[in-house]
Amino acid sequence: MTTTPHPLVTRAQRLAGDLLLPQAERVDQEGVPASHVEAVKRAGLLGVVAPQEYGGADAPVAVARETAEILAGACCSTWFVQTQHHTPVKLLATYDSPVREKLLRPLAAGQLMAGIAFAHVRAFPQVPVRAVPEEGGWRFEGRVPWYTGWGLNDVMLLAGVTDTAEVVFVFAEAREQPGLRASAPMRLAALTAARTVSLELDGLRIPEGAVVLRTSQEEFAQVDLDRAANASPAVFGVASAALDLVARTPDGEETARSLRARLDEVRRDAYALADRPAAPGCVPERLAVKTRAYDLLRAATTAAIVAGGGRAMDLGSGAQRLAREGMFLLVQGQTAEARRMHLGSLASG
Repeated sequence: MTTTPHPLVTRAQRLAGDLLLPQAERVDQEGVPASHVEAVKRAGLLGVVAPQEYGGADAPVAVARETAEILAGACCSTWFVQTQHHTPVKLLATYDSPVREKLLRPLAAGQLMAGIAFAHVRAFPQVPVRAVPEEGGWRFEGRVPWYTGWGLNDVMLLAGVTDTAEVVFVFAEAREQPGLRASAPMRLAALTAARTVSLELDGLRIPEGAVVLRTSQEEFAQVDLDRAANASPAVFGVASAALDLVARTPDGEETARSLRARLDEVRRDAYALADRPAAPGCVPERLAVKTRAYDLLRAATTAAIVAGGGRAMDLGSGAQRLAREGMFLLVQGQTAEARRMHLGSLASG
């Protein structure tokens, strides 16, 4: 946590306390409303990592993590919708391209909101979405299994793989159009509220000017592996929110204090590792700490259920919502190596 609250941290805390947390159970059952997204935009939180010259805050990474923890702990569905936005912003800020000048400023200022459609690239050598070059641009064919924020996002960062194993990242409008059709919203055990759909791509045409990056599948996989090995701030946010509930129960204060001390230790370790440049051999160490974070997330949300007793089984219970959100975070952004490490830890524990 930051010592002196950054203005964005203060805004995130106010947003969480005034809006997100009081409405979290209703949103969990009914869906993230557009008004929540507008509130995130007004708070300036969509520009937290964006360059100042494009209207963003260019805040320190500690601030980005802390705001993510706050939002996730208050309403994980709203956090998950808005967190998609930051990857396209980072990509545009990193790579010079024609689409950068068109989109980075409105994305940084919160005038537009972006989603992502590229997790399927991890399935290689399977190719769920194929990118085919054609005159003046690209044609996309296949199926995006998961796309979050449908109906709330304005644009999406879409990726496909070519016949030569090149990954092509482009921007497309996040709406039905010729060559793009969305499924009905998925009913999920957790975060149904985040408006997740699958996308059918049947000849979606994207102009060359909408390309932000072309890279080899091997390079994508290495960068993705290093990034995905880090523990998500949302894990710490949801675990901390669960411990807040435990601490408020008659028998839970000591349990909450003990688990919070362990959670704080793992958070420090996780963020210290994430701040180091990626190096050969760094993934196992990061995954080991990530697995410890999962263990404490599971313990914290279980403690909230136990402390809540039978009331925790009600769909209006915050403890029950946090337990389901914790279950979701166990597989969010999961790679094959992370799954093997986590299963191995569970088997030996």
